[in-house]
Amino acid sequence: MATALVTGVAGFIGSSIARALLAEGATVRGIDNLCTGSLANIEAIKSQIDFRHDDILDQAAITSACQGVDYVFHEAAIPSVPKSVEDPIGTNGPNLTGTLYVLEAARKAGVKRVLYAASSAAYGDDPTLPKHEAMLPGPISPYAVQKLAGEHYLASYTRVYGLETVALRYFNIFGPRQDPSSQYSGVLARFISQMLAGQTPTIFGDGTTSRDFTYIDNVVSANLLAAKTSAPVAGKVFNVATGRRVTLLEAFDEVKRITGYTGTVNLAPEREGDIKHSVANISLAQQTFGYKVVADFAYGLEQTIAWCKEATVYA
Repeated sequence: MATALVTGVAGFIGSSIARALLAEGATVRGIDNLCTGSLANIEAIKSQIDFRHDDILDQAAITSACQGVDYVFHEAAIPSVPKSVEDPIGTNGPNLTGTLYVLEAARKAGVKRVLYAASSAAYGDDPTLPKHEAMLPGPISPYAVQKLAGEHYLASYTRVYGLETVALRYFNIFGPRQDPSSQYSGVLARFISQMLAGQTPTIFGDGTTSRDFTYIDNVVSANLLAAKTSAPVAGKVFNVATGRRVTLLEAFDEVKRITGYTGTVNLAPEREGDIKHSVANISLAQQTFGYKVVADFAYGLEQTIAWCKEATVYA
């Protein structure tokens, strides 16, 4: 891999991809406006990358960032269903317009392939399990609509312009460097930070809500495999997950066991736009570009909690 651009490089997922790219000997350029990302996430690698404190809604900046790039890993977004419900217009810019700017800049720069952080929220609340890529999308929240529309833009740029694009639908990613301090953070990040601090976590709903919690190493692996594969992936969508469903109460119990937390959990009303159950069929990614689960839920929790303790990341 020659030169790669990572948008949202100071974010949880973007910084993880950047580290993996560097480990493979790639030249890495990163762009981030630090709205949701943090320089702390790239402190250890900042001297090794071409970091640009810019916004993907700045067309001149993203056009410049794409120059001389072979691959674009587009992770920049406001990845929050509740935030999109509160502010659909404000989140549409980074989540959809920004994606269009990235695609156009990549097309003009002659980028080989664009990898896009799509979302399992595109499936909506269709009760069919597991979720597979041939299902008709049914987005509920503005966030889901924005990310799904981004997928359609990717497919269009492949069909119309010949730009190779791949949409990877992430399922509930967790791991080190995920910010637990925001009310919009992933549930596991909040659970871990609150329970380590002796605070009572909150579950929205009755606790039977389930998710395909996917450790970050799996997402990184999927991105690198999809970037390098010679298989016909252009214009297509692939699930990135583990294929295993875990309820929120089960997740709470497991975090409680590892952290030694002795308290209870609060139950609150379900949030608007949330989906009750989600688990992925990952066979398409497995068969097409060799994706496999490299880290399961239990291992991921152990690693994440160990990192949080070392980094003293508490609520």
